[in-house]
Amino acid sequence: MKRSVKQLQALMSRLSPEQHQSVIDFAEFLLERKNTSAVNDALLTPEDIERPADETVVGAIKRLKQTYHMLDTDALLDQASTLMGQHILQGRDAPSVIDDLQALFQANYETYRQQC
Repeated sequence: MKRSVKQLQALMSRLSPEQHQSVIDFAEFLLERKNTSAVNDALLTPEDIERPADETVVGAIKRLKQTYHMLDTDALLDQASTLMGQHILQGRDAPSVIDDLQALFQANYETYRQQC
């Protein structure tokens, strides 16, 4: 870092006051862009919420909505309600429906990440 500081000082000594400000503005821009990327990555990261052993399908939907907080869950509602219907109306067991719900949310999350 010492070398880069000396190099920067040598360059800055040859610039006008207006150019000094441009260098400072650019450095602040780079710092802000880095901080924004870190915030965006945090917003894009799913919450790590453990699946309870005796979870219900409704509980799973609530948990997955919290886990994948960045997703538009309205878009998932149709598919999730189809799975819920299979559980309630057709007697499909909850664990397998929950597995499919998790896969549904995960797939939508992967699509979301690709679009960001």
